[in-house]
Amino acid sequence: MGRKFIDCREVPSETHCSLALMADTESELVEAAVQHAVAVHKHQDTPELRENIKRAIKDGMPPA
Repeated sequence: MGRKFIDCREVPSETHCSLALMADTESELVEAAVQHAVAVHKHQDTPELRENIKRAIKDGMPPA
């Protein structure tokens, strides 16, 4: 099983967030990314947010 990641640098934001999150499972990664999006970026935890996060997930490791 390979790692999965999501990289905030790929999403334009006012905070210019540089955080990348990694996990072994999609569900674990989605939960962590939702918590980050709500706490840091002030998004609401909605089904649409979760779908957008799922679509942004990539296999492997984030680039340096």
